[in-house]
Amino acid sequence: MRWRLLLESGDAVLNMAIDEALMRFGMPTVRFYKFSPSAITIGYFQRVASSVNLEEVRKANVRVIRRITGGGSVYHDENGELTYSVTGGEDLFPRGVLESMKYICEGVVRTIRILGVEAKFSGINDVLISNKKVSGSAQAREGGSLLQHGTIMYATDLERLASLLWAPREKLEDKGLKSILERVTTISREINRNLSFNEVLDAAIEGFSFLGEFQEGGLSEEEWKLVDILVEKYSSDSWNFRR
Repeated sequence: MRWRLLLESGDAVLNMAIDEALMRFGMPTVRFYKFSPSAITIGYFQRVASSVNLEEVRKANVRVIRRITGGGSVYHDENGELTYSVTGGEDLFPRGVLESMKYICEGVVRTIRILGVEAKFSGINDVLISNKKVSGSAQAREGGSLLQHGTIMYATDLERLASLLWAPREKLEDKGLKSILERVTTISREINRNLSFNEVLDAAIEGFSFLGEFQEGGLSEEEWKLVDILVEKYSSDSWNFRR
């Protein structure tokens, strides 16, 4: 099976517009990118005020964008996270959300193993190292196509993450934990070595290659036209703050 490898990155608005366009067209594509500048994305069904600390977000001048996928709030650190997305026809993946999620997340598990530490898929959409979360993923489906995208935290500023998002604090309290560092981690922290984006990117390309053969390419003219339309959607408060 041949997959288009896409390495197009941008700000939060452009990144989410590209992922939705990829799902709409449905061409089998694996994309690796980062958010520049750092940003927060929230799940489609989330309420902004209960997902992010708006006071701290405004102080930090961090943009909040609503995804078309479910899941929780995510802080995307420009200097510490690689984001992946996988898109294609639903028939390319195992049936069922959990089965397809686990199948695609095998790429994350393999990426982390290449970088020097074992990881495992857990729950519905997490990848853990030593029972600490290092990656989360989310899905959307439309017109027979599937989009799954997620994080690979290799050097995320976890203290900043904890200050900007409400969800980690709630989960800490529920589990009786005192620090965000007891619940989440980064690959760099676990291997005791600083990783670069390009090093993680190379590992991810190798790690996700179990899907099939990669051929690096770009967006088509038609896809870019849809991206331009979707940029307006993701730039609007009516979308991002609809709940």
